Amino acid sequence: MTPSTTVRSPLRLYGRSGELAILETLLARLRAGRGSTLVLTGAPGLGRTALLRHALDLSGPEAPAPGNARGAPVLLHATAAPAERQLPYSGLHTLLCSAPGPLPPPTAGFPRPDTAPTALLDLLTTLGALRPLLVCVDDAHAWDAGSRAALVFAIRRLTPARRVAVLLTAAEQHAGERDFTALPSLRLGPLDRSASRSLLDRLTGGRADPGVREELLREAAGNPRLLTALADRLTEDQLAGRGGLPQPLSGGESLLDAYAAHIDGLPDDTRLLLLFAAAAEEHEPEGSGADAAVLLRAGQLAGVDPGLLSPAETLGAVRIDGGRVHFTEPLLRRALLRRAPLARRRAVHRLLATVLDGPHRTLPRLVQRACAATGHDPALAEALARAAGPPRPHADRAAALSRAAALSTDEALRGERFAAAAEHAWLAGDPGRARALLTRVRSVPAPGRAHYVRGLIALRDGPAADAGEALLTAAELLAPHDRGRAVGALLGAAEAAWLTGDVPGYLHAMNRIGGRERAPGRSHDPVLDPAPDPALDPAPDPAPDPAPDPALDAFRAGMCAVLDGRTDDGRALLRACLDTGDRTGDPAVLLRSGIAALVLGEVDSACRAGARALAAVRAHGPEALLPQALEHLAYGELRAGRHARARVHAYEGLRAADRLGQRNAAAALHAVLAMAASVEGDGAACTEHAASAAADAGPHGLGQAATLATWAVARADLAAGRHTRAAARLAPLVLNGPRRGHFAALMLAVPCFVEAAVLAGRGEEARAVVPEFTAWTAWTADPQAPAQLARCQALLAPAGEAADRYEEALAHHARSSGDFERARTELLYGQWLRRQRRTREARDPLRDALVAFERCGARVWAERAAGELRAAGESVAGSGPVDLLTAQQRRVARCVAEGATNREVAVRLSVSPRTVDHHLRNVFAALGVRSRTELARLLDRDEENAANP
Repeated sequence: MTPSTTVRSPLRLYGRSGELAILETLLARLRAGRGSTLVLTGAPGLGRTALLRHALDLSGPEAPAPGNARGAPVLLHATAAPAERQLPYSGLHTLLCSAPGPLPPPTAGFPRPDTAPTALLDLLTTLGALRPLLVCVDDAHAWDAGSRAALVFAIRRLTPARRVAVLLTAAEQHAGERDFTALPSLRLGPLDRSASRSLLDRLTGGRADPGVREELLREAAGNPRLLTALADRLTEDQLAGRGGLPQPLSGGESLLDAYAAHIDGLPDDTRLLLLFAAAAEEHEPEGSGADAAVLLRAGQLAGVDPGLLSPAETLGAVRIDGGRVHFTEPLLRRALLRRAPLARRRAVHRLLATVLDGPHRTLPRLVQRACAATGHDPALAEALARAAGPPRPHADRAAALSRAAALSTDEALRGERFAAAAEHAWLAGDPGRARALLTRVRSVPAPGRAHYVRGLIALRDGPAADAGEALLTAAELLAPHDRGRAVGALLGAAEAAWLTGDVPGYLHAMNRIGGRERAPGRSHDPVLDPAPDPALDPAPDPAPDPAPDPALDAFRAGMCAVLDGRTDDGRALLRACLDTGDRTGDPAVLLRSGIAALVLGEVDSACRAGARALAAVRAHGPEALLPQALEHLAYGELRAGRHARARVHAYEGLRAADRLGQRNAAAALHAVLAMAASVEGDGAACTEHAASAAADAGPHGLGQAATLATWAVARADLAAGRHTRAAARLAPLVLNGPRRGHFAALMLAVPCFVEAAVLAGRGEEARAVVPEFTAWTAWTADPQAPAQLARCQALLAPAGEAADRYEEALAHHARSSGDFERARTELLYGQWLRRQRRTREARDPLRDALVAFERCGARVWAERAAGELRAAGESVAGSGPVDLLTAQQRRVARCVAEGATNREVAVRLSVSPRTVDHHLRNVFAALGVRSRTELARLLDRDEENAANP
């Protein structure tokens, strides 16, 4: 061990912001003269050493500040040799004698082993007295037992005042790690998906094909060293998706050996049971573990006592929970399978197939037989494909069909089965697996089903225009033999056109359904279980025409009529969709019913359809539809004025979209959250969500999400009194021109533009949009539209007519729900009355506006109403300290007061830890508190005052 004097460039670490913050805190305490200890633990390859090196980088020598005798910390960096290569005096004396200067010769008092613990403590205390001291020991578990004991002895007797910080790393579940269990520790887990993707993009320069990338991420399981090794083994063609990937992927063998070495000390029979458990997971859903009853029978057949699995549980290699055996580290399971000789592994799979008897275990038995196969087996492939039918879950069907494809000899059939497996993987909510399976479709030309699945994936996570073209191509290819999916592809293409705001493209796709295809029934909808599956039969007959679906015919014709300008015809047809939606539990039909309701302006019906669709998806799937169901419901609630509910469902949808890799849905949900924040007055949250929506809405061509995000920021400007800025944002959206907003949202933004434009002195532009809004109001059933129209007319009316228009608007509001819109009308009316010097009359609408804004949580709007009310001569009661905060700041403050860390608050509120830190600093400044404890006490007092006014 030698003193460190080298200044290094900081390492780029992904997904470790929390751990890095803890290390920075430890070093800051050390510089301030306070010592501490931390043990970094984790499985091999997760970055223990990288974090330790990062701490060294952060602690490089610094010039001492004037008058600061402490200066920069001294660094003692120890990397332990393996136990069998310990230096004389068991390595401990190396630690004792390597700093601060050169090693003293043995004759100069080299410490003896029996004095080592005390000598180490004395040395660290002496060095810490000179200036702060950082001791870094990598792989401390590899030291011999005596050295570990001496190190722990010294560490536990160091007090913070001795200015010594000790940073150790130790392999998790290693025998040597147990010596450090009494010390403060930080366990490293696998990288999350976002961090793994960022690391892989850096490793590959962003050149990896999406399907290849997903296969690498799946195989690495969040282990950065394994991900690096796997990526390094691929050729440029393989990385770009032009060459087939090796099965299994190569790379990281030494790392997997390190995982497997964890169980080397267990009895042979125990290790055989673990191999059974690893093999049994091949027929189980990912992450569900192995059935203990199956292992019991397999063990009995192999002459092994199943009770011998207990030593593995004691070691921490597995845990047994509810009759299931789970590996504590997923990579340990993979390591066991890879290390076992091929013949032994096949024998284990054959034995498991033997114990999986009975008709209810047909598919698991076939999967085990497939794992034991020595090559292509068309008969087994056929049996697997036929067993992978409904009502089995989509994930099971994807796994079975992928194995059937691998066993198939005919290249065309092989491609069909891989495409079918990809579709079921997508429906199961695993687009990454679907992409990876599509890379294995090698038949030329590729089956239409492969184009279909690629289009569906792009529709949720890619440029909408590209998705539309892929789905139109799929419809052409599928039409001769699979008309159900052909219609599903056209519906998807129409949705892609809707997302971009391409009315001609929407009409083109919808009219092709009416002109060339019969409408499908439920089983042929693009998000539900498909019609007869060509991948289940090596020579399938053409699929029969699906049964006519009057509800879909009405929806298609109604939407086309509305967009063609035949609004009366369209209204009648879309109402038929609402009636059908009331009689079905099909989530796809319910979502179409909700769309029809929103187009008609019947927002309560849209919310009802959205809620029912969400319930149906949660009960029956498919998982891929969950973000879309939550998005539709949140948007309907937003239109109905139920902003708090919209926010709750949008946050849930955002988590689902992130988990399922659906960035387009996430962009739409961010736009909904920005709209909700613009009502609640949280300007920072509104800006953040709008920026998040725009980040994908722009590149992916999502016109509706972009329009909503811009409108939200403009409405936040309007709330804050920035009328000129709000008008400038909204003008391109609502005025005729190349930058006009999405056709489905621009009319909704008109009332905000009229208000902003009039208050900004742009009245002529405001007048230009009112005729179109008047025509839309005459057609739509939206309950807020008549009141908003009257309010726009009041803003533009001469002084002698404005009061009548405001009264007309309030009369319309009285016939509908929605506190926020009514309060905005009352605020504008009160402002107008006060400016007309009718101060006494102004107080009533302003008072009502203040109460309504407070009721719906619109803080900034309430402040505006309170200011107008004070200007009208009425005093407004003071507020509690919490009322000084924005809505998002209140949420952060409440979570922190309950004891949550910044990272936990970030997960709970679906924001970044940096955003939480920003809000918390502002909370402390606004409330004048200096600690989390003070904040908790202040909030408790505020709640008591609210309960006892």
